[in-house]
Amino acid sequence: MKIVTDASFEAEVLQASGPVLVDFWAEWCGPCRQIAPALEELSTQLEGKITVAKINIDENPATPGKFGVRGIPTLMIFKGGAVASTKVGAMPKSKLVEWVEGSL
Repeated sequence: MKIVTDASFEAEVLQASGPVLVDFWAEWCGPCRQIAPALEELSTQLEGKITVAKINIDENPATPGKFGVRGIPTLMIFKGGAVASTKVGAMPKSKLVEWVEGSL
C-alpha cells in the first residue's frame, strides 16, 4: 500500500501506468480505520492488477478538494489520470473486492 500526498498525487496516481485505488481518509474517522485492514488485504490480493494508495485529507487538503471529496472514507479508482469509479463509506471486504474487480 502506497501513501500519497498533495505533492506526489499527480506522479503516483494520475500518471500511474495501471489503475490506482485511492483511499481518502483521516485519523479521526472510525469507518476509515474499519476498512483499512480490508484495503491492506486487497492491495496484496490484487498486486500487479491495481495499486492501492491512501491520502490523509487533513494533511493534504488540496487533492480531496480538487476531486470533490465530501465524506470519508471515499474510495476512487483512477485509470489513465481520470476517476473511473467512486464509492463513499465503509463496506465489507467482499463488496470492496466486487467493486474493484468490476472496475478493472
